[in-house]
Amino acid sequence: MLQNQFAEIAGMIQASRQEALKIVNTTLIDLYWNIGQYIHTKVERSEWGKSIVEELARYLQQKDPGLKGFSDKNLWRMRQFYEAYKDNEKLSPLVREISWTNNLAIFSRCKTHEEKEFYLMLAKQEKYGKRELERQISAGLFERTMLGKTILSPAVRELHPDAVTTFRDSYIFDFLNLKDTHNEGDLQKGLVAQMKDFILELGKDFLFFGEEYKLQVGSSDFFIDLLFYHRGLQCLVAFELKADKFKPEHLGQLNFYLEALDRDVKKPHENPSIGILLCKDKDIEVVEYSLSRSLSPTMVAEYRTKLPDKQLLQNKLHDIFSRMDDDEDKSNKK
Repeated sequence: MLQNQFAEIAGMIQASRQEALKIVNTTLIDLYWNIGQYIHTKVERSEWGKSIVEELARYLQQKDPGLKGFSDKNLWRMRQFYEAYKDNEKLSPLVREISWTNNLAIFSRCKTHEEKEFYLMLAKQEKYGKRELERQISAGLFERTMLGKTILSPAVRELHPDAVTTFRDSYIFDFLNLKDTHNEGDLQKGLVAQMKDFILELGKDFLFFGEEYKLQVGSSDFFIDLLFYHRGLQCLVAFELKADKFKPEHLGQLNFYLEALDRDVKKPHENPSIGILLCKDKDIEVVEYSLSRSLSPTMVAEYRTKLPDKQLLQNKLHDIFSRMDDDEDKSNKK
């Protein structure tokens, strides 16, 4: 009884600390925003230049030696920060919900408002640290999400409407350092050994359940490569690994595993299990044909072992947006 009461007090303390950190962070971001706005206004009026900002930095450090974060470079970053969002009412509130280091990464590395919004929402939702966020930007997650086409079986869409935003068309496993000639065993061992990075790539709502998860059906034993639980979807997620190109027959095995999971492992309050076939390569049209009549909640994704060429992804995305704009212009002229 007392332990439960003590736990309640501990929970209150933890919640209060979290709220205090949020308030401190919001206050700090507001300060940087206001300083950036002040410098922006002075520069726009031609009242201040580089030398005056340098003089301001020296003044602040002399007045308080503890103000090391207010160097001339950081003061210019505050101006850049303000200018990046000052005309965007949708994004300006979001910047106050993530850390300054994450804000720095986003406004200094992301070019468009759409890309900035994507990573602002992602950093807030996943509670990313600096290294985690930097890795996702380097991996071109925004471009891959925009360019990708996540193909789900009709059963997934019906049973798990939120799955479309949970799973990706492709995953990047650059942290494994696999050879081009690797097999499923190499891939599985690498992912288990680097589970923290693997879950970072999947999303933080994934909880690792086990590798080579044993299913007993009749007098036979079967083994799922990797089994997870997803907190948001409240269901088991089975990953089957294929170190070659997707083939339609791969789905039969995965469908069997899902049936066994739902009959023998799933708890009554949990949702039907989802199966992910993770392949080295796939033909989108073959995947669409294979999943169109599938009665099981499955999807097919591909993985890459090297970081993509971010500039190439950006160029492809730019071409798509340009064609969309041209089509819209033609439609308006009719």
